[in-house]
Amino acid sequence: MAKVIAIANQKGGVGKTTTAVNVAASMAATKRKVLLIDLDPQGNATMGSGVDKYEVDATAFELLIEEKPIDEVIVKNTSGKYDLIAANGDVTAAEIKLMEMFAREVRLRNSLKPVIDYYDFIFIDCPPSLNQLTVNALAASDSVMVPMQCEYYALEGLTALMDTIQKLASVVNPELKIEGVLRTMYDPRNRLANDVSEQLKRHFGEQVYRTVIPRNVRLAEAPSFGTPAMYYDKSSTGAKAYLALAGEILRRRDKTSPSQAKAS
Repeated sequence: MAKVIAIANQKGGVGKTTTAVNVAASMAATKRKVLLIDLDPQGNATMGSGVDKYEVDATAFELLIEEKPIDEVIVKNTSGKYDLIAANGDVTAAEIKLMEMFAREVRLRNSLKPVIDYYDFIFIDCPPSLNQLTVNALAASDSVMVPMQCEYYALEGLTALMDTIQKLASVVNPELKIEGVLRTMYDPRNRLANDVSEQLKRHFGEQVYRTVIPRNVRLAEAPSFGTPAMYYDKSSTGAKAYLALAGEILRRRDKTSPSQAKAS
């Protein structure tokens, strides 16, 4: 059964989509079967996967609203070697239409049932807000990964975000856990970044990933070429960091699920 991880943060510009695309590609590189779901109407994860968001036949809108079978929505053979459910501006309409629908919080969870045993990992790129799309992602997920920059305002909002996630979890998905806090765009020469990083580790302990994603030009350039960093420049520090993150996620999973560790 797939481990489903929502990648969420209410704050924009924290590397959420960069993380979604690159951790999906890195996990696929370990020979795991991976599905990336783009729930952000901006469609950046779609474009970063080498898929034209304006040309796709179906998106998360058709999956959530029109109940199109998931195997007809999934895009195969992306540039990151993982499968994709795309997003574009149509997904904005899905947010509005979901408000009128019965059992609106669990439509994504129900849609995933036919493929949940096929994939090893399903990553969901959430919009930078706690709307119905994000609620659907949290209801469908086993855990939440929170990318954040080591800056004062990010730290101030993180506790509130965790509290909001836990409150939502109690309503729509009592089994939901925090997968981890990921430090992104990290510059070790920055004293504030180091101070905030230490505060994070003190407050959240082992929930903070050991892997740190550096501020890296190649990570920023790769989306314009429609490919994850590891296929744009595999020797870059950004690409190596996301491969290390994939390894850390696998070790954590195997530590908590010995049977899966034995199988893999």
